[in-house]
Amino acid sequence: MSGRRDGRAPLRVVHVGFDAGIHNVEPAQLLDSWPTLTAVAAACARAGVRVDVVQAADRDELIERNGVMFHFVREATRAPRRVAGIPIPRNPRRVIRLVQSLAPDVVHVNGLNNPMAVRHLIGATRGTPVLVQDHGTIEPRGWRRVAWRWAYAPVDAVAFTAKEQARPFVEAGVLSDAVRVFEILESSSTFRPGDRDASRATMGMSGDPCMLWTGRLDTNKDPLSALDAFEVAAAELPAARLYCCFGAAPLLDDVKQRVANSSLLSERVTLVGRRPRAEMEHWFRGADFFVQASHREGSGYSLIEALACGTTPLVTDIPPFRRMVGSAGSVSPVGDSRALGEAMVSWSARDRDSLRIAARTRFDQALTFDVIGRDLHAAYEQLAAKK
Repeated sequence: MSGRRDGRAPLRVVHVGFDAGIHNVEPAQLLDSWPTLTAVAAACARAGVRVDVVQAADRDELIERNGVMFHFVREATRAPRRVAGIPIPRNPRRVIRLVQSLAPDVVHVNGLNNPMAVRHLIGATRGTPVLVQDHGTIEPRGWRRVAWRWAYAPVDAVAFTAKEQARPFVEAGVLSDAVRVFEILESSSTFRPGDRDASRATMGMSGDPCMLWTGRLDTNKDPLSALDAFEVAAAELPAARLYCCFGAAPLLDDVKQRVANSSLLSERVTLVGRRPRAEMEHWFRGADFFVQASHREGSGYSLIEALACGTTPLVTDIPPFRRMVGSAGSVSPVGDSRALGEAMVSWSARDRDSLRIAARTRFDQALTFDVIGRDLHAAYEQLAAKK
């Protein structure tokens, strides 16, 4: 498949990762633990882009997967230099030299969290358009804003799951209000719908409706608001149950206390805890509704997985959720547990089979890896046209 309609050679794009990730791990293992890195690159290749990935790592290695070359580059791990007491990250020279040698038409940097490295990269690849994609970075505060503003001044474009997510960076003065913003997902999922009853039997789930929460138990995910909402709904849904799968849990004691203090929650809420990745597809398939009360997200991997399995989302009204859910679920104001609870009740009255079809249809139309590949290809074409 040609990457360009006019018959010219496909665009050559280099994806760059400046974070070395997990130390003392073989590059092949890193690829296995970072499925998004490989899947997005492969999707771009399917869309007709010639893709190389240059990734900082503990050692040098070259690996080919699905037609994509992954260049792992060992960078020095020396501490940052300090100027007037301010830490200045080291220039990732070896990564940048390799990017230069590949002579890309466009460079795609993963993550907004390495501004100085991006500035060095732009200086070394003069004239080559650079797109920086957000992966959940929080805009800087204090003196760091000045450094980030300088670093990102020459950037050609940025990408967020939803365009509104660029606003805090523009308001902080980090990004110019004239910078081009593309609306592109971070990742997708290979999960698929399956037999709901079989998954419930496998996981020991029940409930009418059966609701699933996944994510960290922290202030951003706001599990206490979700529990308040479920308590509102459960008073009108006598057979409803909520299952909570979670990893890091700084609010676990608070959550346990909240459940223990309510006879209704004690009877209907199951704190499942951490589950193996291989199990999660069954948890999503078994649930009627996916619940999350996040205040802020880069995208929402669990939300994507829920929609991939045909599970209807009942989530908070934040830009990435609003963009991903479309009309296939409900979005409620952040922190408004009553509104979320009322959404649980009203959506529970709808035909469940129709809801499952609508959720998976939304996923197929807007959230697959192939959609990401096509969206990135279109962005690269626009940027290369201005080269």
